[in-house]
Amino acid sequence: MAKKEEHIRKPEWLKIKLNTNESYTGLKKMMREKKLHTVCEEARCPNIHECWAVRKTATFMILGDVCTRACRFCAVKTGLPNELDLQEPERVAESVEQMGLKHVVITAVARDDLKDGGAGVFAETVRAVRRRNPFCTIEVLPSDMLGNRESLETLMNARPNIMNHNIETVRRLTPRVRARAKYDRTLEFLRRAKEMHADIPTKSSIMIGLGETKEEIIETLDDLRAHDVDIVTIGQYLQPTKKHLKVVKYYHPDEFAELKEIALSKGFSHCEAGPLVRSSYHADEQVNEAQVRSEAKKAQEETLTKG
Repeated sequence: MAKKEEHIRKPEWLKIKLNTNESYTGLKKMMREKKLHTVCEEARCPNIHECWAVRKTATFMILGDVCTRACRFCAVKTGLPNELDLQEPERVAESVEQMGLKHVVITAVARDDLKDGGAGVFAETVRAVRRRNPFCTIEVLPSDMLGNRESLETLMNARPNIMNHNIETVRRLTPRVRARAKYDRTLEFLRRAKEMHADIPTKSSIMIGLGETKEEIIETLDDLRAHDVDIVTIGQYLQPTKKHLKVVKYYHPDEFAELKEIALSKGFSHCEAGPLVRSSYHADEQVNEAQVRSEAKKAQEETLTKG
């Protein structure tokens, strides 16, 4: 059985169009010059050519490129991280300005070696980007910072436009898939973020193809909605190297379309679902749609109040 799983071939719908035009090479050069990291490269994202070459967007990865955790699905290198680079927030802000981004995603490696989990540098990066780019919306994608409430508060008080924290997989598979992260701690993290600033949309992501059932995916969607999560993305897990977990199933685009309908029926303001969807895929569209829906909801509530 294991041998069969090892040789599951990627289906046609997972073929990626490579594009290394001037936008792509220019962005890559700028990242190296400014000594910045992107999760696009470190996590071997399948959408890097579309995002860099066509959409001119990127997800910055701060706090270094070495993670203190070793999740069995992730290609980011693990080990003992370097000292914090306190100039990194300004370099990220400068890059966002040079790229002319309207929406930026800022993520980070897990820094369990730091008392605040890196929240201070994370918050300063948000503030630096906003100072230089007042019309750019900002999405943050932190680790759970070991569930430390003060660390979360530090980041939330910087007021990102979207707080994104990934549940990654279903409850049953969490111990095997994620390192140190806990299913319920992720849900608690998202609930607390909403409690701290109810007007900031929360978001999470699920990768499927690791051996979960459809019922478990739906249960995870229910858990996220029960904790007031607004936006969800659902994508296909792809094995980054032979050392990582194997793909158990490749879901057909029609199955993703069905899951999207199910998610929207449960009350998510936005759902992006598809084989190549990742947490920050088309994030600019997600924040715009979330804002439109939020404004429409407020207008509806005001009308009902007046009536």
